[in-house]
Amino acid sequence: MFNRSLHLILVSSLLFINSANANSVTVELAWELDGLSNPESVIYDSQLNHLYVSNINGGPNDKDGNGFISIVSMDGRIINEKWMTGLNAPKGLAIYDRTLYIADIDELIAINIDNGRIINKYKVDDAKFLNDVTTTDNGDIYVSDMVLNRVHKLTGNDFQIWIESDELESPNGLHFTEDDIIVGAWGEMTDGFATEVAGHLKRISLKTKKISSIGDGSPVGNLDGVEGNDEIGFYVTDWLNGGLFHVSAKGIVTSLLELDQGSADIEYLHKKKLLFLPMMNDNKLFAYKVK
Repeated sequence: MFNRSLHLILVSSLLFINSANANSVTVELAWELDGLSNPESVIYDSQLNHLYVSNINGGPNDKDGNGFISIVSMDGRIINEKWMTGLNAPKGLAIYDRTLYIADIDELIAINIDNGRIINKYKVDDAKFLNDVTTTDNGDIYVSDMVLNRVHKLTGNDFQIWIESDELESPNGLHFTEDDIIVGAWGEMTDGFATEVAGHLKRISLKTKKISSIGDGSPVGNLDGVEGNDEIGFYVTDWLNGGLFHVSAKGIVTSLLELDQGSADIEYLHKKKLLFLPMMNDNKLFAYKVK
């Protein structure tokens, strides 16, 4: 656990390309919410204008039935602390057509948002660590398995391995753009979740499944959440060391925040210029204004 204070920093570091060439992006704390239980992921419901937050509430790989989903208002109040209960270690979230999809260790769980009921569970028998979830415009659902270097794909009720490759370098965060799945790579793990070389952003072509690096492949961090697109760049978190970064489409990296360990899977609303960031170890959710 890192005990550094939360603060905004504007830096150009020897670790990164000179920020004079990067997009000028800053963030300002709007609010913080305390009292969650190992929050890992957050997603916005545009119809109901609130947030869903996954709470692991225990170990990230423990099948203990303690996990739950909270509903949080846009001004940082808990509306329903335990809207959905009985999960194990819920992590990544995605919404498509009033269905909330949740990665839960070795299952992708589908919940009907309108009645709060589970409508399906898609089990992966040999899964090790299902992590993040993203959805395309046509409703295909993609799920990362960080330990097995896989991305699974759900089309209709068909849930299969879409790609499996060591080039993914422990894929954690997933984010759909027009032609690609953007991957926040953790880095090749050597001892538990430790890495000798940290990860960076990658993209997988939806058409060809070609894997490429965003930038020159230089280490950025043990990446977790990823949001954005090629036009505005990408916002990414470093879970292990703590931090929020902006990465341009050319791979130029700017550090925006130093955080404690556990900065997890973010949500960014471009039109509202709001970024939501769960702090898994601190049991908090932060909201930032992006400028």
